[in-house]
Amino acid sequence: MSDQTWQTIAIVVYLLVMLGIGYAAYRRTDDLDDYMLGGRRLSPGVAALSAGASDMSGWLLMGLPGAIYATGLVEAWIAVGLTIGAWLNWKFVAPRLRAYTEVANNSITIPSFFDNRLRDPAHLLRIAAGVIVLVFFTFYVSSGMVAGGTFFESSFGLDYLTGLAVVGGVTLAYTLFGGFLGATWTDVAQGLLMLAALVAVPVIAVVDLGGWGAVQDGIRAADAAGGTEHLSFLAGASATGVISALAWGLGYFGQPHIIVRFMAIRSPQDARAGRRIGIGWMVVTALGAVMTGLVGVAYAEVRGLEVDNPETIFLVLAQLLFHPLVAGLVLAAVLAAIMSTISSQLIVSSSALVEDLVKMAGLRLSTRAEVMLGRAGVLLVAVVAALIALDRTSSILDLVGFAWAGFGSAFGPLVILSLYWRRLTRWGALSGMVAGAVVAFVWGRSSLADTLYEIVPGFAIGLLVAVVVSLLTPRPDAAVLAEFDAARRLARGEAAEPERVGI
Repeated sequence: MSDQTWQTIAIVVYLLVMLGIGYAAYRRTDDLDDYMLGGRRLSPGVAALSAGASDMSGWLLMGLPGAIYATGLVEAWIAVGLTIGAWLNWKFVAPRLRAYTEVANNSITIPSFFDNRLRDPAHLLRIAAGVIVLVFFTFYVSSGMVAGGTFFESSFGLDYLTGLAVVGGVTLAYTLFGGFLGATWTDVAQGLLMLAALVAVPVIAVVDLGGWGAVQDGIRAADAAGGTEHLSFLAGASATGVISALAWGLGYFGQPHIIVRFMAIRSPQDARAGRRIGIGWMVVTALGAVMTGLVGVAYAEVRGLEVDNPETIFLVLAQLLFHPLVAGLVLAAVLAAIMSTISSQLIVSSSALVEDLVKMAGLRLSTRAEVMLGRAGVLLVAVVAALIALDRTSSILDLVGFAWAGFGSAFGPLVILSLYWRRLTRWGALSGMVAGAVVAFVWGRSSLADTLYEIVPGFAIGLLVAVVVSLLTPRPDAAVLAEFDAARRLARGEAAEPERVGI
């Protein structure tokens, strides 16, 4: 059989496994809480691997290795910032968010948590947050579909629209029927596949070249010929550039598709095990991605390898080093990274549409009708995203680059303040959310973004405005403060005493 036939077999097997996992999740989904949050029964390992896989996307397997290959270790500062941000998120946000969302009227979405936490009678905070989630994740999902179509086009020679239909169709199928559990369980399989690929490719490449010493010699030879410094963390870097790269970690506090995993773990105490597993996975995969880029430089120098697009170095090495069937599984890892992010974003978008917008109209639905409405939300978001993706050069997709900073700036300060500051008011939260999003958007669309990543001013202004407006508006009432204390006790493993806070 030809190499492409072997690779096609691997991809087909992978897609069938994802559909099988989605069907298994479908059998476990009974009500809207199951569909949107998995019934709050995720183990720490499942939550951690799911959060990691839904976070990283194709950037980890193609973007980061490509950047290291082209420029050097100076590009690794983003990975450092993300790892620090993820650790802080698991340490300080996960246990309290798990406890508080349960105490605050069993909130199953981030917008509903803000609404219940601050007792907003007009639900303005929930509606605004729901709209932000829905809009930006529609663009995010569309971007993933474009990446999937391009992947099949470049790897198998398929038509772009055919590739888009395959990726979008399979991901939609297991998310539509399996809901949150379908997205989460497939994330675990995808995360393990990504981990295996990012360990195997650089290790086998180092062995093939004759050891780490030979790799260093190859990198130095390439640097001497090209005038680069691949092994330097500071070559060509500026202070604001390093700050901007590290600031990517701030975005974690406000990413709904990541922190929703914290809400779904079995108990606040499971966050510690989840942190160890999640950060362990992240460190190993990030190191694998960085090593892939560095080894790629040496491999190209020693073996005379021509790489037209730096972002394909991971795929190029896999196809050179492995049997076509194994190389196909490595290609599947890239596809897994794309699909895991799409599925997570679809389910959070659906929850925003159904739980935070439609149900705010006061509709009373049966359990079955709620689940069907959730599935309709997934389908609607997927269809709109696919229509946007039909034009692969659509300028609207440029907004995806803003989404990480936008979510981080709009939601990040609110999540932290909601969990750690009793004095936060609904007007402070609403003002801070709007201010953070606006500053990030305006800054990101100006020349200032060339010097400093927009999440830095966006996050800072959002935090400042939320604090100042809260101090200028009336204190929260006694019930809100009592609920805050109950959530804090539950996060520490103590009894929340719900009967004393009226829940």
